[in-house]
Order: sequence, then C-alpha cells, then structure tokens
Amino acid sequence: MKYRQLFFLLPLLFLFSFKGTQVKDSLIKRQTQKAPVFSNVVYQGDDNIYKNNPLKPDEFYSPVLQGCYPDPAITRKGDDYFMVCSSFAMFPGVPIFHSKDLVNWTDLGGVLNKVSEFNPHDTGISAGVYAPGITYNPHNDTFYMIVTAFSGGLGNIIVKTKDPMKGWGSPIKLGFEGIDPCIFFDDNGKGYIVHNDAPDNGKELYQGHRVIKIWEYDLVKDQVIQGTDKIIVDAGVDLSKKPIWIEAPHLYKKDGHYYLMCAEGGTGGNHSEVIFISDNPKGPFKPASNNPILTQRYFPQNRTNKVDWAGHADLVQGPDNKYYGVFLGVRPNDKDRVNTGRETFMLPVDWSGTFPVFENGLVPLEPKIKMPKGVSENKTGKDGFFPNGNFTFTENFTSDKLDYRWIGLRGPRENFITVTKKGLQINPFEVNIKEVKPTSTLFYRQMHNTFSFASTIDYKPESEKDLAGIVCLQNERFNYVFGITKKGKDTYILLERTEKGQSKIIASAKIEIKKPVRLQVKAVGDSYEFSYALNDADFKNLGESVSGDILSTNMAGGFTGALVGLYATAANDAQPQ
Repeated sequence: MKYRQLFFLLPLLFLFSFKGTQVKDSLIKRQTQKAPVFSNVVYQGDDNIYKNNPLKPDEFYSPVLQGCYPDPAITRKGDDYFMVCSSFAMFPGVPIFHSKDLVNWTDLGGVLNKVSEFNPHDTGISAGVYAPGITYNPHNDTFYMIVTAFSGGLGNIIVKTKDPMKGWGSPIKLGFEGIDPCIFFDDNGKGYIVHNDAPDNGKELYQGHRVIKIWEYDLVKDQVIQGTDKIIVDAGVDLSKKPIWIEAPHLYKKDGHYYLMCAEGGTGGNHSEVIFISDNPKGPFKPASNNPILTQRYFPQNRTNKVDWAGHADLVQGPDNKYYGVFLGVRPNDKDRVNTGRETFMLPVDWSGTFPVFENGLVPLEPKIKMPKGVSENKTGKDGFFPNGNFTFTENFTSDKLDYRWIGLRGPRENFITVTKKGLQINPFEVNIKEVKPTSTLFYRQMHNTFSFASTIDYKPESEKDLAGIVCLQNERFNYVFGITKKGKDTYILLERTEKGQSKIIASAKIEIKKPVRLQVKAVGDSYEFSYALNDADFKNLGESVSGDILSTNMAGGFTGALVGLYATAANDAQPQ
C-alpha cells in the first residue's frame, strides 16, 4: 500500500498534528455530571450487490472484512488461521481475526492494545501503525507480528506470542528503516525480514522508485543482523518501464524455490500484485513472465459492481490444501467515491504451475466465491462470527465486554466510556473531533455504501462548550458533526460540515428535550441524511440531503475509510445559526 508517503514525506503528514507532549489529565477532564448516555444503537447495511447476489450453500462473500480493514496478512498453524490488518491511528492497533476454515472469522480485537506501548495520541488518522505481517514459526512454535509504527518513535517493530488468543508480548524496536516489513522462516529455521525501502544512498531515479531489501534475522536477539542487508528487487518487475511503489513484500518457499510476492503500481487504480522466483532467499530474483498475477486496472471505470485498487496480498494454504490469497480492494459508491475504505478480499489461488495466479483476479471481481472443499457451513454473522454481506448490528450496551468493532481514535475507548444501567456513558474530553488528539468518540466502521446508523441519546447540555451526538468522519479535517448543544439558554440540534479543516453549519434547529432523543444518519451511496426524533418515532430531517464527498478517500486523502461514532465533547466550537 502506498504508505511510503508517510515514510518519505513524514513532516508533511504531521503538518496538522498536535506537537505537544502527551495530553495530561488536566487537559482532558471527564465531565461526568453532564455526560451523555447512549443506548439502542442499530447499524444496518443494505447494499444492492448483496440483495442481487444471494449466496448458495457453498458460497461466501468477498470482501470477508468490510469497511476499513486494509493490508491483510495471514498465517496458519495447524487448523488455525490468523489474519491481521492495518489500523493507523485507530486504537487498539492491528486488528486480528481467527478462523478454522477461511470462511468464518472471529474478531480477537487488536494486537497492540496497551497505550503504554503503542500511543498514537498526536498523529493524523492515516499515520499510527500500518502494513503488518504475521508469520508462524514452527521451529519455535511462535507467532510473529511485524509492522511499521509512526508514533512514539517506534518505527519498525515486532511482537511475539505462543498463542494469539492470549495476547502478545511487548514491541521490540528493529534496527532498520523503511516500511512494510514481513518475516519469513526457512526450512532450516533461519529467519529473514523483507521490506520496502528507498534506493541505496537515496539515489531515486524517478518519483516512486523504491526497492525491496532482505536482512538475516537473529531469533535469539530478535534483531536483524547488521551488514546482511541486500537489495533483492530494484524498482519492480522491469526497471526500464519505471514501475512505482514496489512494496508489501512476502517471502514463501515451495518445491525448493523461493517466491517473493509484492504490490506494485501504487495503492490506487494502478495497484497490482507481482511475483518473483529464486533458488536463494537472498536472490537473485527473476520476475514471472505473466505478471501481474492480480489487478483490476485494465477494466472500464464505469463497470457494474466495481471493485478496484486490488493488491497488497498474502497467501496461505487452505483447509482443502488449495492456496488462497487475501488482499485489499475498494468498492466505490454511485459517485465513484471510496467511503468504506480499503477492505479485505479473498480469492482462491492456482499454484499448480511454477507461479501462483489469483483465480479470476485478472477479470472484474465478483462479490462471492466458493467455500473451500470440506467447509460445511457459512456462519458469518451468527454464533459470534464476524458478519459480512448485508446485516444488522444491534448494541444495547448491556455487557461490560464491548464488541471489538467499537474502537477509539488515538487512544483506548476505555478512557472515556462507562457502562451504566441506562446505557453507555461517554465522558467528554475537552477535545473536539477536529483536533489531533484522543477524542471521546466511540467509533464503528462504515461497512456499506447504503446503511443507517441510529442511537438514542439521553443528554441535556449545560453550556455552549457541551455537544454530544453522532459524527461521520474520514479524518480530523473532513467530517460531519450531528449533535445537541446550547446557545444561550436554548438547546439546539445542529449539523456541521468540516472540509479541509474549515467548518460550516449546514442546518440547525431549536429543540425542547423532554425525553431521550433518537438520532439517525442514513446513506444511499453518496447521499447522506441526518434526522432526529424527539419522541423516538417521528423522524425529522435536519436540513436537506448532503454529499458524502468529504467522507471519501478521493477528497479527504489518506488511507482510512469513513467511521461513524458516538461523540461527546466539552470543547465544542460548533455554534447554531
């Protein structure tokens, strides 16, 4: 994925970042006496592609993880599969999932869940941590997760565990630059790390010229062995064609050969997956003649049910001994905008010949694929398994253990939430959604282009600095705030649009609160509507429909997807008209 901008243009990325020290309790105070209580949250996805493509008994949907779950990496130990994704400044870092069959996945939360060890408190939303690799080493029965973290001075780090179900060890800083690291263990137990980096001595021949490096790895010290680094791919498949952004490398061994699979072409419309072969893990590597082995860049932009930007892949052998690949892709809305972000897709892979090829990865992608042979049931959305397709998610906040789909931004959700008998209390920080600091917002990823998200809020603001409601956010400079606040002695509900950091009140109305208020946002493609009900039944739109353009990667930039959240602040700067 094209996160090298973060590595090579880091000062620009942090232009809007808060540069002070970690926010102290004196700067972020819990205002429990006026904290809102949220209850009865209902998220409902209703995309036509799933209604028009019902599943047969032996099928499942791809993407397997909808919403902002990009850069998947996967590994296997026996019958257990573990998959990780990027999370940027969302918290906890590096979402991790478990499966027995590649179809039905269980959400295990995040690998980096201790703010003392991973603290993105002052980073833009697209910084933080991204492009993880996960590998099981059978020689010492240990799992390794390796990743690049732009927060707290971490850089490239690795964490280990004997059992991902029980948590991970502390991050170990690694002594090399670059991004997108992945660790590989050879048949003899020897370890190697491959990653993206700048050309030697910074001799970039053109914009986007990068290389893939390999290091030998010391399993005792958990460090690369200095002096063993070597460039094994310069620029990409064919240097004469000036390929850009070779990255996301994964190293495999099959039938005595070493295979290096990488993304190439950038993480947008030119994204692709390419493969190289060698008789030695340190090369020389020769590209396959049939590259790319996965891409969606050759097809008309106006194609139906478009999936685009496919690449950044990883391979694993499935329960039927057939190979499968996970990779990122996007599903643009009716205006060809990407609001749901980069999602995790899956395809079977034919590796019967010398090189692996993603089956149907070079034609327009379809929304469903066949389950691996021997998998008897698709349980997605049932029995605790992660949902996909169209589904309804209901949260009443009656359990102390909150669903892992609820996340914080730049800090733990536990820092501002309290479960009460009436619902979830959000204790507002003296920080608003437009600041590059931890916010008191409980977020849920937008997983559909057509969806609704509603919640009941029990809240009476005490001053103009108080606001609570729903926020739809792509990042700190592009978002909608839909909330209840005060102006003088009156209570208002308002809708604020922030574009490029500039805020404007789209609509507002004076209301009288006698009971909890029901808030709702509904989207049909690019069209978003914000409505409220003072009696929990009769909804009234606040203003007209608005464009979801600012919630798209196309306009807002960055690498995340839109989030919808339950928001409270004691530092409101949105004032009704």
